[in-house]
Amino acid sequence: MSEIRYVRGDATVPSVKGVKVIAHVCNDLGGWGKGFVLAVSRRWPEPEAAYRAWHRDRAANDFGLGAIQLVRVETYVWVANMIGQRGMRTGSKGVPVRYEAIDTALGRLADRAIELGASVHMPRIGCGLAGGKWSRVEPLIGERLAGRGVPVTVYDHGDTA
Repeated sequence: MSEIRYVRGDATVPSVKGVKVIAHVCNDLGGWGKGFVLAVSRRWPEPEAAYRAWHRDRAANDFGLGAIQLVRVETYVWVANMIGQRGMRTGSKGVPVRYEAIDTALGRLADRAIELGASVHMPRIGCGLAGGKWSRVEPLIGERLAGRGVPVTVYDHGDTA
């Protein structure tokens, strides 16, 4: 059983050796342009292009809540686009985060991380624009990833905790 490691820094620049997967939560509408994805897109164009194509061709693929898409961006670095929020705005149906979808996506991510022998790096997924609570997301990460021996590092950027 691994533990979740917390560090201050940029999740798009993991400073460990070996294969790394940078995981983040995407919406189910094909929208990409706010939050952590901006940092991802500043470093690599491939995850956004792959996500948009995945959404565009969704009638013929697995795009939907709980799905993941791994995109290789460097020899030892992958980005995991995980569909974990319904829509993009808080409204009459509440916040966009879908904990069940994040749970499913993390389980799928664990399978792939184990296959790749990779560590997983992420911001506090589902807790920014998606409106989720870390107290609900952290146990999912602990169970699905750390509980299966996948090393996980969570990054807090800047002065926020």
